[in-house]
Amino acid sequence: MWNRKFGRNADHRKAMLRNLATSVILYGRVETTEAKAKDMRSVVDHLITLGKKGNLAARRQAASYIRNVVADEEAQQTVLQKLFDEVAPKYAERHGGYTRVIKTGVRRGDAAPMAFIELV
Repeated sequence: MWNRKFGRNADHRKAMLRNLATSVILYGRVETTEAKAKDMRSVVDHLITLGKKGNLAARRQAASYIRNVVADEEAQQTVLQKLFDEVAPKYAERHGGYTRVIKTGVRRGDAAPMAFIELV
């Protein structure tokens, strides 16, 4: 599923991508390295496709990947509920390409190329 290893073992890499995918759905936009952002596109697009299906099997598949974080304190809404109730219906007429990667420059400490990944 992933092209790059990022110098991490499989468990660490999967946890990193799970956290980034949860953050993209929660906030709509995340700044990370360009390579991580490019790999995140397929993960987030797959999760939104599951959200568009909307059935129980798709909800369980998404729940097994997304972190169980509360998205809205007042409404007691989790990130999974936000994906299925708000994010996925927004892309009902769109066939893929739910994210965009915008290059922003280099990081000061190690000159790593940085980019935003955001929902279209």
